[in-house]
Amino acid sequence: MYSSVTRDIKVSVQPVFLDEQSDPDTHRYVWAYRVVIENHGPKTVQLLNRYWRITDSRGSTQEVRGSGVVGEQPVLASGESFNYTSGAPLATPSGFMVGTYEMTDMDGNRFDIEIPAFSLDSPHSKRTLN
Repeated sequence: MYSSVTRDIKVSVQPVFLDEQSDPDTHRYVWAYRVVIENHGPKTVQLLNRYWRITDSRGSTQEVRGSGVVGEQPVLASGESFNYTSGAPLATPSGFMVGTYEMTDMDGNRFDIEIPAFSLDSPHSKRTLN
């Protein structure tokens, strides 16, 4: 699991390769990822927007921006959490994702929180040590 904390909000991500939805012969590799967002701060916050940068093993990058996550803009009081599962396809057998969530507190202050960079590795990728 990959985790980061920004302004007392913890974001954890667990990617899983989906072999049954992938087809290496057509260069389609698919991952699901589960995200848990935990509010450890004293103020209630709301997730407004998401930004993802998805990079495959050839260095090709896609950017994804949008309102909320999985059709929701969750509100998290102090001590609450929200989790969801989504997915990402790539044309290569490995890559990585990183991003931010735009949040607001109940005073109307907007701020970004970090989504930790996480690796997308399939059993079809060659492992190299750097």
